[in-house]
Amino acid sequence: MKSNNIHSNRITIASLLVALGIIYGDIGTSPLYVLKAVAGNRTLDETLVYGGISCIFWTLVLQTTVKYIWLTLKADNDGEGGIFSLYALVRRYGKKLVIPTILGATTLLADGIITPPISVASAVEGLEAVVPHLPTVPIVICILSLLFFFQRFGTQKVGSAFGPIMVIWFSMLFVLGAHQLMLHPDVLRALNPYYAYELLSRYPGGFWLLGAVFLCTTGAEALYSDLGHCGRKNIRITWAFVKICLMINYLGQAAWMMHQGDPTLAGRNPFFEIMPHWFLIAGICIATAATIIASQALISGSYTLISEAMNMNFWPRVTVRQPSDMKGQIYIPSVNTILWAGCVLMILYFKNSTHMEAAYGFSITVAMMMTTILLSYYLIYKLKWKVWVVMALLILFATVETSFFIANVAKIKERWMFLFFELFIFLVMYAWFNARKILNGFTRFVDLGKYAPLISTLSEDDQIPKFSTHLIYLTKANSRHQVEEKIINSIFAKKPKRADVYWFVHIHRTEQPYTLSYDVSELLDDKVIKVTINAGFRIQPKTELYFKKIVQDLVKKKELNLHIRPDGSTRYNSQPDFKFIIIEKFLSVENEFALKDGILLNTYFFLKELGQSDEKAFGLDKSDVVVEDVPLVYHPAQVEGLARVNN
Repeated sequence: MKSNNIHSNRITIASLLVALGIIYGDIGTSPLYVLKAVAGNRTLDETLVYGGISCIFWTLVLQTTVKYIWLTLKADNDGEGGIFSLYALVRRYGKKLVIPTILGATTLLADGIITPPISVASAVEGLEAVVPHLPTVPIVICILSLLFFFQRFGTQKVGSAFGPIMVIWFSMLFVLGAHQLMLHPDVLRALNPYYAYELLSRYPGGFWLLGAVFLCTTGAEALYSDLGHCGRKNIRITWAFVKICLMINYLGQAAWMMHQGDPTLAGRNPFFEIMPHWFLIAGICIATAATIIASQALISGSYTLISEAMNMNFWPRVTVRQPSDMKGQIYIPSVNTILWAGCVLMILYFKNSTHMEAAYGFSITVAMMMTTILLSYYLIYKLKWKVWVVMALLILFATVETSFFIANVAKIKERWMFLFFELFIFLVMYAWFNARKILNGFTRFVDLGKYAPLISTLSEDDQIPKFSTHLIYLTKANSRHQVEEKIINSIFAKKPKRADVYWFVHIHRTEQPYTLSYDVSELLDDKVIKVTINAGFRIQPKTELYFKKIVQDLVKKKELNLHIRPDGSTRYNSQPDFKFIIIEKFLSVENEFALKDGILLNTYFFLKELGQSDEKAFGLDKSDVVVEDVPLVYHPAQVEGLARVNN
């Protein structure tokens, strides 16, 4: 089934505006701080300034254009992109690919905490040129807090303005840069890769400046993550416009730096210095609007990432809401709170964007390296590229990204406390995924057909009180003939559950993002029915709603004779009578764990308690659900030394 976002591949003015408004916020606002970070408090000379520009240009060529625009966008999972979409395409080709996937997702989430404060702070600090010594921290916190507060209402009303605002922003970048470039066209020589070589090999400490240079491409991952919103063609066309505007502005800043008459920046930001004084307030307002859009893109991307992680068993189930009627727009309250707290703590800790520059880049470097690993599998196994070609590309990107990684690791002392957040995310994903694997290993399936006659006998046995007219079990069994052994035990053990119709519903997570279909198998005439609902990994299931719709379809089409059977409704109540059974596991006291398994399973059940209940996760009403608890005996404890003392 094709993605509902397939229309995004159409190229129209509107689609190009959407692409500009959604995906270029992060990389598009980097001129606010990149050259300021490269220059720092160093003496401005040709090697530093031209070398910095040369490194920025070739980074955008190799990392953004070649790797992401040309190569990574090829990894199209039914119209969708992102680390989990890429993993879904290649996971069958390597069991160990789960580690780079978790690392990539972890660092992308961490980026959601550093990008909003550094972007907004860089823009707001421009006010210091108008009002010296203005306290910008409270202003930044206020803007970010309002941004996170309004997430619960959705962004569809203001989202339509994102594209035009970003057109104004990039046009402003182009005009400001072009003006300086016309005054000092000699700076165009900086595009020569020789200047990059000079900076990295001969300038004192030049290699470590790569940590600052890398800031120019930190939004490249968003180009792939937002593939489903915009489409490959729209991204590639708009990138040509965006790249020209970015480079013209970088060159304009460099031209000003080389001809401003001061050997240092002395705390000034070349981005705001190239603005005419009369335009400064308007420019700061436009810059602030652009950084808010950049922050919104990161926040929305974090929601999508966690939603996919839940659907692919990498994250505990948490509450997901749909704040508007817009397809794919979701809001996750717990993630929103974590991101808001993280952003506020970042701005309180670092105080200004200059200090945050040292903390920026490490996370995205790791994310890019993980994407490179997964991409190499995709090119070899899916696109059938020759191994030597892929290995050559892998060596190229590995060299570039390893260099950036080493340069960013040198800044680790500036951001050590930030690592705790990343470690927390990684451990949650790792523990949840591996504990689920352990639990799945203890799931035993049985042949449903073997028990069908006994189920039929139970259904007709009037001596057993009727539990429900329709009894529905959620099952993990892919096969139409199988269910879990614990389900059979639930039907027959202790108090047998008598019903007129027994349904076994399986939610099949597809590797496509927006699949939504079902099939029905009748194992016993009008008595035992297996339903498989195929749901894409970006869809939040509403199982009860789906089930009612499926029954309505079967009745309408007069299939399975359900239309002539009583459904449990009475003259007092027209609603059909049905019950969903959810079987919950808990760790039995009889277990005796090895250290690793004990940590994984105890962490899993602890997180499960904190997370969303199964009935909410699967879209079931509490009034229609019965939850049964069954003990999990993973490693039975041995009873030793117990002896009888009386005869």
